[in-house]
Amino acid sequence: MAEVLALVEARLLTALGAPDARAAVTFLGTDRIEVLRFRADDVRGGGDDAHGDGTGGSGGSGGDGTGGGGAGGGIVRYATLGMSAHPMADPTAVVADPVKGPRAELVLSVRSGLAETDRVLRPLAVLAASPQVEGVVVAPGASLDVGEALWPGAPFTSVLVGEAGGLVDDLELDAPLDAVRFLPLLPMTPNEAAWKRVHGAQALQERWLSHGTDLRDPLRASVPLD
Repeated sequence: MAEVLALVEARLLTALGAPDARAAVTFLGTDRIEVLRFRADDVRGGGDDAHGDGTGGSGGSGGDGTGGGGAGGGIVRYATLGMSAHPMADPTAVVADPVKGPRAELVLSVRSGLAETDRVLRPLAVLAASPQVEGVVVAPGASLDVGEALWPGAPFTSVLVGEAGGLVDDLELDAPLDAVRFLPLLPMTPNEAAWKRVHGAQALQERWLSHGTDLRDPLRASVPLD
């Protein structure tokens, strides 16, 4: 486990730079989950903004418990560290394989200085612990709900899991271990989450794209769904 997490942290640092804060949460019966915070300049119109982490205003599918800080428009990213220590097990399997199975970490990107987004620490840790606690497999297209606002004043209680491979490349591990995938989280309003349940993840992402939705705006309104 420790070796896997050391490799995962190295991959995060290579892709996102050095974290400026980190915190850890431990839930009863689970391993420790850390959340690392990275700050980056806004890259408008670049590959990252348009497609890289799936959260750009023109793209579809990027903590220490204090305030968001920084000037509005910069990007702050929160990445979990610990979820990939164990493979995610198929909830229908009689016996979970301790070695084989998908592994992932979660990445959330938001604009800084507009809300207390550092309060997302615990919700992110809850989501990262869900494979251990609830036996779920977190995969692109899935909806994850924390049952409360992601941060104070946030119009979101759930996220859509985006496709990996844009912001942070997959981390290949020695066989028979599966690669670690770094999955972007896209906050959804309750109306968007309900619409997604009916029409699907792809349809919602196309709606976001067609309306130029800035998915990194921590206080954005719901996209028009009529």
